[in-house]
Amino acid sequence: MKAFRRLCIVVITVFLLLTAVLNLFLVGVKDRNEGIYRVEAKWLADEIAETGNYNLEKYPHITGVSGADDGELYTSDEHYLIIEAVGTLYRVEYIVGNGQHSIAVVNCVLGLLFLLIICLLYYIWRHIIVPFGRLGDVPQELARGNLAVPIPEEKSRFFGRFTWGVNLLRESIEDSRKKEITMQRDKKLLLLSLSHDIKTPLSAIKLNAKALAKGLYKDEEKRRAAAESINTRADEIERFVSEITKAASEDFMSFEVTQGEAFLSVIITRIDARYAPQLAMSGTELAIQKYDDCILSCDPDRLAECLQNLIENAIKYGDGRRIEISFDKMDGCELITVSNTGCTLEAKELPQIFESFHRGINADKVQGNGLGLFICKRLMSLMGGEVYADIRDERFYITLVVKMA
Repeated sequence: MKAFRRLCIVVITVFLLLTAVLNLFLVGVKDRNEGIYRVEAKWLADEIAETGNYNLEKYPHITGVSGADDGELYTSDEHYLIIEAVGTLYRVEYIVGNGQHSIAVVNCVLGLLFLLIICLLYYIWRHIIVPFGRLGDVPQELARGNLAVPIPEEKSRFFGRFTWGVNLLRESIEDSRKKEITMQRDKKLLLLSLSHDIKTPLSAIKLNAKALAKGLYKDEEKRRAAAESINTRADEIERFVSEITKAASEDFMSFEVTQGEAFLSVIITRIDARYAPQLAMSGTELAIQKYDDCILSCDPDRLAECLQNLIENAIKYGDGRRIEISFDKMDGCELITVSNTGCTLEAKELPQIFESFHRGINADKVQGNGLGLFICKRLMSLMGGEVYADIRDERFYITLVVKMA
């Protein structure tokens, strides 16, 4: 807010300085213009002296000339001056310039502009700066984890939607936190339960193993039964371990999809607006092939998120020359393919690229967590679609299969 006050002071000061300079300039012009009639009167006297006659059309600021013999030399109320030519006095009437009036008009206009600037600055202060100042601490508090921070409601059309979005963000963070807490609690309960369940077969294995080691079972049939019991209990432990592994690998992220309908053109326009300026600055060609617009059965935001992940991967792992988005139709589905040049991924790694936390051999020097394609796979599955990848001619192709409505 202090910066805005300084800006207001600078704007007002500059405006007043410009007004003063303009007034000085106009006064100088006025003085020059109003002195022209004297010059024209001198020229008129010279013309009369040389020719004995005169032509008023040559002198735009002189309206009339009369000699001493006309009897009206000193009786008129018009603006005039007296000149002498060849021993004769002449009364020369002239137009008084309206420079003072022009200066007054210009200053009135500048005054109105000044009031307009003051009103505009006040409007910006009242409807933008002050509401934004009230929201200044909200992101910091949310980052600290204070989800109860009050967010003032704003009726301003500039910040009403913003505050509504911040509230949605806070609710989303709060929901995510609750889900995370619930998930952690469930995992903890699952691990405690499995740990308890593992103890029973583990104890049986230890008892049977000790009995076999000490030779307590003399009968071959009892030894075989003890060995079978150990094998059965080991199978139980293996099953418990599989459940733990499954819980650890699949439940670390939750996905929500709101299935709906969206035009393909809307999603592609959104992607183009997001990446075209960025890629143009880096010298990467973004080629979007022609397509027939259609209505897709999907979650528009989630589909756009998938495309963003694919383009981000193309930016990270491509050679920066060209990224292409192409389209095709097959069996009532729209196929959206993102490809990039300079692929260094080996074909044998294609089956693993959609696994969580998997990173290929081409990702050694690139930051990432190996979740982008995993997220795409899960989201496309929830939307009733599919995603697959291919490598051809040193180009990486990855295709989203989206059902048409």
